[in-house]
Amino acid sequence: MSLVITGLGVVSPSGTGTDGYWAALSEGRSSIAPLTGFDTDDFPVRLGGRVRGFDPHEHLDGRFVVQTDAFTWFTMVASQEALTDSGFDVAADPYATGVLLCSGTGGGEFGQRELASLYGRGPSHVGPYQSIAWFYAASTGQVSIRSGLKGMCGVLVTDEPGMLDALGQAGQALRRGGSAMLVGAGESVLGAPYSLACQAASGVLDDGDDPETAYLPFTEGTRGYVPAEGAAVAFVEERAHAEARGARVRAVVAGHASAFGGVGGLDPGGEGLLHAARGAMHRAGVAPSEVDVVFADALGVPKADADEAAALRLLFPDGVAVTAPKAGFGRAHAGAGALDVAAAVLSLEHQTVPPTPRVPDPPSGLDLVVRVARPARLRHALVLSRGAGGGVSAVVLTSPHHV
Repeated sequence: MSLVITGLGVVSPSGTGTDGYWAALSEGRSSIAPLTGFDTDDFPVRLGGRVRGFDPHEHLDGRFVVQTDAFTWFTMVASQEALTDSGFDVAADPYATGVLLCSGTGGGEFGQRELASLYGRGPSHVGPYQSIAWFYAASTGQVSIRSGLKGMCGVLVTDEPGMLDALGQAGQALRRGGSAMLVGAGESVLGAPYSLACQAASGVLDDGDDPETAYLPFTEGTRGYVPAEGAAVAFVEERAHAEARGARVRAVVAGHASAFGGVGGLDPGGEGLLHAARGAMHRAGVAPSEVDVVFADALGVPKADADEAAALRLLFPDGVAVTAPKAGFGRAHAGAGALDVAAAVLSLEHQTVPPTPRVPDPPSGLDLVVRVARPARLRHALVLSRGAGGGVSAVVLTSPHHV
């Protein structure tokens, strides 16, 4: 089965909607800024990539807004954009389309607010939606309800590789029946002290105060990554089905593989990345020489970056363009892999490699695209992702014009 992406939706610190997102990526804009909304003086991290200027009431019915957390708002908006972009008629057969979304944190902001009411004012002040709004599967449920999708639905509770693994699982689900699926991930982890405290314990967050010197992956001065929030969703279907209805194919999901890189997401030696990347390229039937760009995991931790760079040199002895556009807005946990997939799809469409923001010079031995976007002939893009739980995944996306 050939799986293709026919719809795409994005809510990110670098722009809401795919057009705004791509404009920010291609220009190398940075959206990292001091965190606001609560006092961060006692936290080891004070910078983040927040989705600013987002009013859920401009996009969603009020009854959905009061029932859900921001991570679900982002995912619902991205899902609607992807569904609209696909041109797929859900009403023709509601049971033909499923939903598979990812979250590693759930609704922390909603949960903290309700728990504060519980302990400060008593149980009568806790709203009825506390039981569902924090739940990881809230986005899947709300998207399926709002859009009338009655096919196979599920949730992956995972960190950054979630979207990549969801693409792999979507292919398996469609082989068992059904026509299409919404696949993606969303997170909102910067709106409440509790959510930030949970991340701070990792020890791999950038503790600086200057947005211009924060999260500089693959550089000598990197101190870790900056946390972010956001969502990206793709509408995927079998290629023959898409072509039969005259849909525009945005990208082909050519191959996926996953591995275990060790607890903490640091993947010592880059062995997990090597295994996943080789597996994805093998399943895609793509040789290393045919990969034109790599969207790096780019953790921003010196040893992890060095191991990833070494793995890339082993995989591509003749060199390959590498980029990490998320350095412009941060790593959004499960949303990070989804936003990288969206960036890769847009890069293939525009035949342009977006730069890694704020990094002054490429490191020795790595063709890291910096400063300005690079026009190129792009056939295949490799997306790499590592998660805090040890999961490591890779996916090969192919331009539909190359297949």
